[in-house]
Amino acid sequence: MKYIVSFSRIFVGVLFIISGFIKLNDPLGFSYKLQEYFGEGVLNLPFLVPYALIISILVVIFEVVLGVFLLVGYKPKFTVYSLLAMIVFFTFLTFYSAYFDKVKDCGCFGDALKLTPWESFTKDIILLFFIVILVVGVKHIKPLFGSLVVTVIALLSFLASLSFAYYVLMHLPAIDFRAYKVGANIQEGMTIPDNAPKPIQEFIWTFKVNGEDQQFKTDGSYPSVDGEYVDVESKVIDPGYEPSVVDFSIETEEEDFTEHFLKEDKLIMIIMYNLATAEPDGVAKLKTFSDKALIKGYTVIGLSASGGDEKEEFKANHKLNFDFYLCDEKALKTVVRASPGIVKLEKGTVIQKAHWNDLEGMKL
Repeated sequence: MKYIVSFSRIFVGVLFIISGFIKLNDPLGFSYKLQEYFGEGVLNLPFLVPYALIISILVVIFEVVLGVFLLVGYKPKFTVYSLLAMIVFFTFLTFYSAYFDKVKDCGCFGDALKLTPWESFTKDIILLFFIVILVVGVKHIKPLFGSLVVTVIALLSFLASLSFAYYVLMHLPAIDFRAYKVGANIQEGMTIPDNAPKPIQEFIWTFKVNGEDQQFKTDGSYPSVDGEYVDVESKVIDPGYEPSVVDFSIETEEEDFTEHFLKEDKLIMIIMYNLATAEPDGVAKLKTFSDKALIKGYTVIGLSASGGDEKEEFKANHKLNFDFYLCDEKALKTVVRASPGIVKLEKGTVIQKAHWNDLEGMKL
């Protein structure tokens, strides 16, 4: 039993640290995922949406420090029962999401590793198995060092996690796993290769035959049935190839300028998901920065999901010298984890990204 507990201790501890650190690197991204879970249609807890960021920070810090606690043997009973409570909750969450097909990506490993809800549920079941072993064999979990050293390590792990979370929130994620990372080309991310796997759908047709409803499955073609059509439902069997960049656009209500701007040699995109919630301190820096960029020969545009009238009013109130274009809010939150956030491109390739706190250090 002692050896099984030792293996479980290392396996669970390392996995919790890795999973927690990936989310700690991008707490804003994890908060967006929590908002999906809290929203209507999943857990129906909309009152928690405004607190998603605070909850995400607390959860991921707790996840990392529990992994450290387990490895060094700090307060074994508290640690294993906390791990059990956390994994039971997440197992329920991933099962609910998978069974009712509510959230397509669980967010367990952030953008570093995409898992479907069923894959994540399977992962949680495996973790639950090993955590139950730890609960049963908790007496075999001994501290690796003396009491003082273990306590110091536990405290330092908490302080380090808290400091790292603060740093990435005030700047940008230290490691960017997304499709808009520096060096990525947005047009290439949108492209679907000619030989890419095509989506596979199943269509379930309902016809009234001899007074009774009967169902017929096809791959999309209209079935040859001697009966009265009632209804049809579609189901995705295999989504096929999915490009890494989706829903990104640069457009007005009348015209799409995406291709035009992504061909620019020197382009600055100033991104604010929602103009009403953009950080005032960051907005105050935009006029000076955009003036400097224009003098340096850059084309400067703003991107926001806000309405046209709101964009014009915002531009006038802040005396900005660039126009705003429309883009999906979720896509903008993926491009850069700041509002305002700045992205510098050359012919669609991301050259540099900056949080509004770091505008002064951005190279032009």
